[in-house]
Amino acid sequence: MRLTKPGIYEYQIEAMIDSVFRKVDDGYSAYNTIVASGGDATILHYTDNNKQIEDGDLVLIDAGCEHRNYNGDVTRTFPASGKFTEPQRVIYQIVLEVQMALIQLIQPGTKIDTLNHTAIDLLTDGMIRIGLLNGKKDKLIEEKAYRKFYMHGIGHPIGLDVHDVCRIRDGEIFRTFQPGMITTVEPGIYVAADTEEVPDGFLGIGVRIEDDVLVTKEGHEVLTESVPKKIEDIENLMANHIN
Repeated sequence: MRLTKPGIYEYQIEAMIDSVFRKVDDGYSAYNTIVASGGDATILHYTDNNKQIEDGDLVLIDAGCEHRNYNGDVTRTFPASGKFTEPQRVIYQIVLEVQMALIQLIQPGTKIDTLNHTAIDLLTDGMIRIGLLNGKKDKLIEEKAYRKFYMHGIGHPIGLDVHDVCRIRDGEIFRTFQPGMITTVEPGIYVAADTEEVPDGFLGIGVRIEDDVLVTKEGHEVLTESVPKKIEDIENLMANHIN
């Protein structure tokens, strides 16, 4: 984060990330690193990584290292200039609060699909609150109106593969979390630049926050918690850019 500043290119950040991975014994990128700035952050699986980062842009980095056959998968979104604008802050805080609430649900016995349903419920609440969606929540969820701004699942198993092999249900019955499982938790809100009828300031903002969470006997452990994600922690870290 601290190496990021307006004026550099997305591919320069990708190169720095790759160099760190390769310094690890037998380490390399687990998948094509995403470095998406500005409106590019609203594009899922954007990997062009060729745009020059501008002042005021949010930068979304989705990266993971494969080390001795095991994979990581982490996403953080942060302001290139070091400070969130108010619209960026509003959307970011919704995504952060949803992610933290979802992580608290992870424990042995919780149905895996509970996270998906809860994510949709909480994200729809947030979208209504800030004016991205209008109407009654139940009807909006039934119509899947949230998919205009949140169009992917809440997470996936991770381990020997980035999207690891794990059936989440047997027939119509969803499996439950068990100790030893690792899952990503990655809610997001993406407001494409050409979206109509949204409040001023939200266009072109894409936010996703992703952590890897281990299910333990007592509950869970966030394996990637050392990477800052609270707004004040990110802004404090970004206060001194490294040239």
